Amino acid sequence: MTAVTSDVKFVEANGVRFAYLEQGQGPLVLLIHGFPDTAHSWDATLPVVAKAGFRAVAPFTRGYHPTAVPADRKYDSETLGRDVLALISALGEKQAIVVGHDWGASAAYAATSLDPAKVRLLITVAIPHPASMFPVPRLIWGVRHFFRFQSRRAEEFTRANDFAHVDELVRRWSPAWNFGPEETAPVKEAFRQPGCLEAALGYYRALSFVPPAALRKKITVPSVVFGGSEDGILLRKDFEGGKSWMGEPYELVYMPGGHFLHREHPERFNQELVRVLSPYQKV
Repeated sequence: MTAVTSDVKFVEANGVRFAYLEQGQGPLVLLIHGFPDTAHSWDATLPVVAKAGFRAVAPFTRGYHPTAVPADRKYDSETLGRDVLALISALGEKQAIVVGHDWGASAAYAATSLDPAKVRLLITVAIPHPASMFPVPRLIWGVRHFFRFQSRRAEEFTRANDFAHVDELVRRWSPAWNFGPEETAPVKEAFRQPGCLEAALGYYRALSFVPPAALRKKITVPSVVFGGSEDGILLRKDFEGGKSWMGEPYELVYMPGGHFLHREHPERFNQELVRVLSPYQKV
């Protein structure tokens, strides 16, 4: 993982002190990470987006060190969406392009549904629109970690053997990626900090069988979805099936890689990302 030279900055948003990485000037592009990950997920992307003429900001999401563990212990998708909207305002902007991966994609979908006027363009990575997903056996097996992370021993087995389960999950979700220990080191270090792992698992414990209203609405802004052809859970038809829930214009960028395609093939991903961002270089 390429290190970002930006210093960590802080801002108050939605009642939480958020840490974030930032590079560049121009229209705001907010890059939201998922699990098991941190803002360093975007280390190879931040400088490219900045060079393309944008203000690239990657926050550590609520509870992920050095962002504070929220006092309200709320981690549901609508709260995550409101975090995104509050961050846009706290960063001094009226609108942003929102890019979300994994849980960051869930937050991005929710934010766009809650206040579409604040999102110029929605870009999600590795996650189709949640309303398009049906609990067929293949997908239930693929997301079995959802249920395991809701157990009382979730922290214990996640911490075991220097967070070996983190590496297991990355291998499962991106089976073609031959990654080294440096790729998961940042999130393991974050999880060693007091309260961080509990917060990260809180996202899963906040899940319910009925998705919140914000994840059951059609997107009304321009949208792009990135899918990986080597995803360990989702097939191309899963990504194509989400089109009817997405705004226009809409594009599916289907490229090599698994769940972490933006890190597996950063040059290809960044090239495609800059291409879809380029029409939005003007504020």
